[in-house]
Amino acid sequence: MHWFHLAIATVFEIVFALGARAANGFTRLVPSVVTLVAAAGGIFFLSLALRTLDVGVGYTIWTGIGSIGTVVIGAFLFKERLTAARAACFAVIILGVVGLRVAAGA
Repeated sequence: MHWFHLAIATVFEIVFALGARAANGFTRLVPSVVTLVAAAGGIFFLSLALRTLDVGVGYTIWTGIGSIGTVVIGAFLFKERLTAARAACFAVIILGVVGLRVAAGA
């Protein structure tokens, strides 16, 4: 169940980051509210996952997958540039996340 909680937390993390960009410095109401709710949801579900997972593993996976999701979706939503060098660096992050998942066990 802890991996499920971590997955939910990661979705909230992605929504939080994208919402923060869309909120334009908290000057737009709806994206600002979405950002705050997503931040609270992400932290809540992360805390549930950390009941079982080591904090170093859980937090690193949460931020790693959240970062990748934010970059990929942000490239589509906000027309942000995704270069080959950036993609290679993100691949390294993904390898690290997979390695942590394997090392932590199912």
